Amino acid sequence: MGDYSKALEFYEKDLEITKKALPPNHPSLATSYNNIGGVYNNMGDYSKALEFYEKDLKITKKALPSNHPSLATSYNNIGGVYNNMGDYSKALEFYEKSLKIREKALPPNHPDLAISYNNIGLVYKNMGDYSKALELYEKAHKIYEKALPPIHPHLATSYNNIGGVYNNMGDYSKALELYEKSHKIYEKALPSNHPNLATSYNNIGGVYDDMGDYSKALEFYEKAHKIKEKALPSNHPDLANSYNNIGQVYHNMGDYSKALEFYEKAHKIKEKALPSNHPDLATSYNNIGLVYNNMGDYSNALEFYEKSHKIREKALSSNHPDLAQSYNNIGGVYNKMGDYSKALEYYEKALKIFEKALPSNHPDLATSYNNIGSVYGDMGDYSKALEFYEKSHKIFEKALPPNHPDLAACYNNIGLVYGKMGDYSKALEFYEKSHKIIEKALPPNHPSLATSYNNIGIAYSGKGDYSKALSFLEKALAIRQKSLPSTHPLIKETKDNIDYVKKKM
Repeated sequence: MGDYSKALEFYEKDLEITKKALPPNHPSLATSYNNIGGVYNNMGDYSKALEFYEKDLKITKKALPSNHPSLATSYNNIGGVYNNMGDYSKALEFYEKSLKIREKALPPNHPDLAISYNNIGLVYKNMGDYSKALELYEKAHKIYEKALPPIHPHLATSYNNIGGVYNNMGDYSKALELYEKSHKIYEKALPSNHPNLATSYNNIGGVYDDMGDYSKALEFYEKAHKIKEKALPSNHPDLANSYNNIGQVYHNMGDYSKALEFYEKAHKIKEKALPSNHPDLATSYNNIGLVYNNMGDYSNALEFYEKSHKIREKALSSNHPDLAQSYNNIGGVYNKMGDYSKALEYYEKALKIFEKALPSNHPDLATSYNNIGSVYGDMGDYSKALEFYEKSHKIFEKALPPNHPDLAACYNNIGLVYGKMGDYSKALEFYEKSHKIIEKALPPNHPSLATSYNNIGIAYSGKGDYSKALSFLEKALAIRQKSLPSTHPLIKETKDNIDYVKKKM
């Protein structure tokens, strides 16, 4: 229930008794170390978790034969900590040691083998190698289909895992299909207020959020929240995650005061429930910083981003992608403040981490190149901006399906540079490439579609074709008025663009 200090106290007492009663290499001591390691892992204290899991491993290695399933569990636990720390090569090393033992010791359809495939799949997913992740998740799924009854919750979890990869790949319809399969199993197998049902609603809500269907996203996030309120104590970290998700939708809608309200509710719970250096607290500070950044309150944004960064520096390995995200966010604030040298400094720190931690075609690397490109664009160094945007584009083309919204964003950025250079026909060419993807990938009222119409309108205005410009700008305004709150700055910006064009006609 998230009361880690109580759990630690209990397990430490148990360890003291076991130490007195049993010889130093007794398997029961290993179990004690394992339990304490598990609590530290949940608390986000990964170095402490490793220390205890390694004590467990030492005893288990001495006490049991080399292909004993308990040894596989030990390797698996250590792999899990490295995964949480973002040390993916180490995580793979330990997960694969665990898998080798399980392949020797267990029959080919044993559910523990599926656990191994799932864990390795998760590491590949975190590394952005989605085809490898899918391959492993599907191996796990095949085992579950053979070994378990058709409404077993593990099968539902399996559909969830596969759905998560499709969601990351931008294949939202496939993701929804799998999440709904998962949900049907949970509905049959579990009581109506079981937390796994809430997870299911959350996943479906997340896809709608990514698709820009914010009312649908809110509907599912609120269903999840109702279950959690009934099933969990009031300061449970999962309730905080629920507030976070709702906050994120309001944030995406541009309703920043509502977003802050929910992010702060989440933060209060995390402050009570988690130790002060838990990575989830860093995420919380990060989210609040993001809202202040979008509100144009840069000093507050920096303050929260730096709080987040301090925790991540203590809790995570030096090459963890979340640390790079911190540098990216801080760089983004400096970019908005017009301090371009500072922005570049932070964006390049982020890039260094991504280059070490991730494979060369990971989408996060593309995002990094994109950020650096945007600084050069703002500085008026258009050839440099194009160079980085094209690096970004090459990765996205390899890593993502052809209709992924991130590819559209990439074309849009290249179009923006040509627009700034006054080459409006070249700008239009890229804006239209972007627009084709957005029309296929996103629902008709998605804010990105409005941005697309707006940019096409501005390009036509630049070419002096004011009637075409007006038609696209009015389309942009119609979507923004439907999908964003009336006070959103983008609505004013579009109205200003329309006024400018009308004056020119």
